[in-house]
Amino acid sequence: MKDAIKPRNPQGFRDFLPEAMLRRNAVLHTITEVFQRYGYEPLATPVLERHTTLFGNYGEDAEKLIYTARHGSSKREPLAMRYDLTVPLARVVAQHESQITFPFKRYHIAPVFRGERPQRGRYREFWQVDADIVGIAGISADAEIITLVARIMQRLGFPQFVIKINHRQLLSAIGAFAGVASHQLPGLYRSVDKFDKIGADGVRAELTERGISAEAARRMLELLQARQPGGNSLEHIAELIGKGDNGIEDLRRLGGLLEEAGIAKELYDFDFTLARGLGYYTGPIFETVISQPNLGSVTGGGRYDNLIGMFRRQSLPTTGVSFGLERIMDLMDKLRLHPAGQARTLVQLLVTVFSPETRAASLRFAEKMRAAGLNTEVYLDTRKLGRQFAHAEKKGIPLVAVLGPSEIEAGLVSLKRLRDGAQTQVTLAAAAASAAELLGNG
Repeated sequence: MKDAIKPRNPQGFRDFLPEAMLRRNAVLHTITEVFQRYGYEPLATPVLERHTTLFGNYGEDAEKLIYTARHGSSKREPLAMRYDLTVPLARVVAQHESQITFPFKRYHIAPVFRGERPQRGRYREFWQVDADIVGIAGISADAEIITLVARIMQRLGFPQFVIKINHRQLLSAIGAFAGVASHQLPGLYRSVDKFDKIGADGVRAELTERGISAEAARRMLELLQARQPGGNSLEHIAELIGKGDNGIEDLRRLGGLLEEAGIAKELYDFDFTLARGLGYYTGPIFETVISQPNLGSVTGGGRYDNLIGMFRRQSLPTTGVSFGLERIMDLMDKLRLHPAGQARTLVQLLVTVFSPETRAASLRFAEKMRAAGLNTEVYLDTRKLGRQFAHAEKKGIPLVAVLGPSEIEAGLVSLKRLRDGAQTQVTLAAAAASAAELLGNG
């Protein structure tokens, strides 16, 4: 006999059993509700994309993490597993633009794949939750995306979070003002993006390794960390680097629009060390961090006006955000933000089978309960009622129905709520209403 295969996941990949999936679905339901409330509509794309679709859009560090897919003959078109949901969106818009109404506001919830070192909150397969607006060049679209983020974080119950905001043009302007050569600016983003992980000294060292002079690196870091105690950081940096096409006016308008949308000022912050390492960003960029306690980022996004131009002659202005579902779930567990008493199962009612002779009556009753809108399970084996009740207890089913020979003969059913033992015997015609009442009071 062949030895049994040891069951285990590939490193960085996970299973989600029903109780965990119910929590995830509850979070996704909340997020989806907010998306739809703001007029966003769903989109889905394949897990695999053409190799040429993905490579050349993310930057050298990110593209090292893309999984390529091998299949059959080497003559077949090379494929790769999607790294995020943004490049697939750009491909979809270019491919199906005659069927799309602009501005196009879509959300996309799906797994993505990255070959990085697994650690807590970081996996090789993880779900992203994206919302984007295609076709609006004005800063009003960026303001709506940030408003969307704030409302979702509030709905999920995060008590302390800050949406950090910066602008790619401002980063470039700071670099140029500090003396960084124009051809070195793309590398600047990748280094500054690591500021939270390696600190100012680490960024300085990496910048000099990239060939930026020590003096330019020093001046740039001073500007990136420029804060005016008790004052307006945006106006402070404007005074330091002067006027020009540097993104500051965009950020001023963005702040005004957020205020008009009712977003409290303590929920966002202009942070000039924010870089977002991916290569396709062109304008405002933003990232949400859990601030108390300091638990890192849970969303990231920004404006990427040129990406769709990779797939069509003329690009389209686009801005959007991605929520890291795994990170959100881990932090909600850590901060105990999931609702108390959240159901462990979707089943509301277990219909027992008293004996083989009563099975038909149990099946008919279960169908009536399903038709009345109750999620109903019939016990599929003939065991003692105690074992059937134990099954309901273990699974977390709140209500059990018993149809014994005497109940069937009298046209009755016994309903028992397991939480507190509340029990009633009612006619079959009144069973659905009685079950709903017991569930509502439970």
